[in-house]
Amino acid sequence: MMNINPEKFIAEKAAEAVKSLYGAQMDEGLFQVQVTRKEFEGDYTLVVFPLLKVSRSNPEATGNAIGEYLKGHFSEIASYNVVKGFLNISFSTVYWNELFAGIASADDFGQHAPTGRTVMVEFSSPNTNKPLHLGHIRNNLLGWSVSRLLEANGHKVLKVNLVNDRGIHICKSMLAWLKTGNGETPESSGKKGDHLVGDYYVAFNNIYKDEVDRLVAGGMPKEDAEKEAPSLKEAQEMLRKWEQGDPQTVELWKKMNGWVYAGFDKTYRDLGISFDRTYYESQTYLFGKALVQKGLDMGIFEKEADGSVWCDLTADGLDRKLLLRGDGTSVYMTQDLGTAEQRFSEYSLDEHVYVVGNEQNYHFQVLKLILKKLGFAWADNIYHLSYGMVELPEGKMKSREGTVVDADDLIEKMYSTARETSLELGKLSDMDQDEQERLFHMIGLGALKYFIIKVDPKKTMLFDPKESIDFNGNTGPFIQYTHARIKSILRKAASSGVVAGAGDIAADIPLSAKEIRIIKMLDQFPGKISEAGAAYSPAVIANYSYDLAKEFNQYYHDTPILKEEDSRLLKYRLVLIGKVAQVLVKAMSVLGIELPERM
Repeated sequence: MMNINPEKFIAEKAAEAVKSLYGAQMDEGLFQVQVTRKEFEGDYTLVVFPLLKVSRSNPEATGNAIGEYLKGHFSEIASYNVVKGFLNISFSTVYWNELFAGIASADDFGQHAPTGRTVMVEFSSPNTNKPLHLGHIRNNLLGWSVSRLLEANGHKVLKVNLVNDRGIHICKSMLAWLKTGNGETPESSGKKGDHLVGDYYVAFNNIYKDEVDRLVAGGMPKEDAEKEAPSLKEAQEMLRKWEQGDPQTVELWKKMNGWVYAGFDKTYRDLGISFDRTYYESQTYLFGKALVQKGLDMGIFEKEADGSVWCDLTADGLDRKLLLRGDGTSVYMTQDLGTAEQRFSEYSLDEHVYVVGNEQNYHFQVLKLILKKLGFAWADNIYHLSYGMVELPEGKMKSREGTVVDADDLIEKMYSTARETSLELGKLSDMDQDEQERLFHMIGLGALKYFIIKVDPKKTMLFDPKESIDFNGNTGPFIQYTHARIKSILRKAASSGVVAGAGDIAADIPLSAKEIRIIKMLDQFPGKISEAGAAYSPAVIANYSYDLAKEFNQYYHDTPILKEEDSRLLKYRLVLIGKVAQVLVKAMSVLGIELPERM
């Protein structure tokens, strides 16, 4: 049984041909093999030009000699043709059947062998002053699917979250709750904790805006009014109290953050997201201070008269970067320097991937550069997965103006749309209520995840909930429906007593062009896992899944599988579509998407 992909097979056999014809030993890696261009006849093409040094002949003669050798010595080669310096090779059904037999019998098909590399992926990183929104959803889904993708490539992956649970924004919510909350809690209000705290963040901004307007009306310049507003000064004082460990302030901070964590946890569960470790900024914001001192000792940082510490990067084409304020408090960069050192040291990381929006490109450029100046060789192993923003048909989301799309509301909307669409199709009458509800959640979440992940991470994307739930086109529900259709065919066959396995694949079974096309596409799956992993782009797997599902549906439309009277061919086709279903399950699981058995 063979399990060598076409490119490797041709390279291996061409090396034999060159040795036999020209007495030359050539490494298989030197042979250039590619998919034959559509305008030419053939499956794969061997580039002949690099072989002319050993053949001492022209391209056409060399191509014909190697093609004749391959066709005469290997039953897997059906025919060949030479176009200038390109040898186009067509495989026989023997080859495709042998290849498919290897694919069908491999339970771990697509999963790469362990590499021994440890990769940390940081994603989510929410603030504890508001609930998660659509932008967070893209971050979470990218982080989760990239983690799964790296695991499929054989790496050990640690999924981590850094919660921004301290700072002036947190104090604003706390202050507004003290002023206007009347002791309101998630239990008394019936609201999720993150939503409740988010409401008080909005309430603070309303109080602050009114104060600024009154100060301006009293004759104060707006710029001064924005600094002198009483509520802002109170929030700043609250932050100072927190940093000094004031018991009452810390107690309130713990209580309100606890509400938010409970709310976040529910959203994460609903999205199917989890973490191996969660870090909290309140515990990590001091980590970088020792590195600041190290940089001063090394002479790469500078201390100003006011006590602030800077790193001058102008010689590197950047600017001067603040690392420590004059009052000794740290900034985000200080924290990121410290946590990076801690993580690489604690876990012996081979790579650290930060899933953060493209507005932070400069921050990560500076982070890597400063770490390198501090002498950390692993700084080159930091990768910023910079992704584009999510926009809506009506434009950009604006957090303070309340025009963001709330994550929980969106998940609920996707579920209700999936429910409505599925019931309209009227195919669920034999499902009990619980099974239907599970299906609606599966479809709604699959639609949301797929619609976001199918877009290249680097691109800004437009999210349209209605378009994402469509059962036709490049959507999650289309792929889910394809899987359910295949499982239905296999159940019908089994109920008729026909069950097939890899042992039913024989070298002499005739294949249609569409069947060969499906085998080719199945064979691409391990390569797509590698390609997507190298690019940190789950979109590669999403679009591969759609292409495979579309190919199956065209095949199913033209081939009445269960009406086939030749039992050998019937069983072969059942194995073929069964493997399509398995690969779709594996591919979509990388994206965190479940495929139903029935729809």
